[in-house]
Amino acid sequence: MESEDAVSPEKLVENLKLSEEQRNPPEFDCNSASIPQIDKEGVSQLRDSAKEDDDLFHDCNDSFELGGAEENHNSEGDASANPEDPDENYLLEMEKNMPEEEKQRRRDESTKLKEEGNEQFKKGDYKEAEDSYAKALQVCPACCSTERSILYSNRAAARMKQDKKETAIKDCSKALELNPNYMKPLLRRAELYEKTEKLDEALEDYKNILEKDPSMHQAREACIQLQKQIEERNEKLKQEMLGKLKDLGNLVLRPFGLSTENFQVKQDSSTGSYSINFVQNPNNNR
Repeated sequence: MESEDAVSPEKLVENLKLSEEQRNPPEFDCNSASIPQIDKEGVSQLRDSAKEDDDLFHDCNDSFELGGAEENHNSEGDASANPEDPDENYLLEMEKNMPEEEKQRRRDESTKLKEEGNEQFKKGDYKEAEDSYAKALQVCPACCSTERSILYSNRAAARMKQDKKETAIKDCSKALELNPNYMKPLLRRAELYEKTEKLDEALEDYKNILEKDPSMHQAREACIQLQKQIEERNEKLKQEMLGKLKDLGNLVLRPFGLSTENFQVKQDSSTGSYSINFVQNPNNNR
């Protein structure tokens, strides 16, 4: 009599086949598989649903376009990230193996472009002059530091005429890096700092001018005027700060039925130190 747990030979073979398929599942053929396609309308719907569910979608939304728009976006970003003027040390390194004849050719070309810029500047064509000075800087050898300093200073003057204050300040700074004793860009930068309300920087530049040339009356007058303006500005800032501190103090003291008027601050004229006295009824002392 056969046991109820016995397995027939046919059933055993069938079980072995199933086990073999589980251990070695059939490979997926991506070429023959049917993959659903999403058209532009479908992409739009996906975007709308993603915007509702995921705030991070906004960070990548601009680059999620059909037809490779992401590559165009990245290339534009790389182009705009390039600095306008390369580092001078980098240029010097690049010119190490440049023949002297090539350096002289570049120097002559930059001189010609500078002269063109000077003529344009005299005519009032400041944008054209700025472009000419920029082109001259592109070809002028880095070893010609004096010539490059003049080009930066000239371009700063052209930019000043166009009210491009911030970029003009950068040009003056570049000119001074190449030639610290160059007075024109130092004076221009001082004037630009003054116009952009950078009073401390302007005063520092004017003091530097006076150290180099004590006969510069413009710088001496500017130092006196700027010192007064800085003192007035600092006093105004101090009063604003004290006003904010007073408002904060009143906010803290109000629950206790007090205000900052209950505390009098007095300065000792001999030592300059301060003392704080509590006054119960400040209105009675007025």
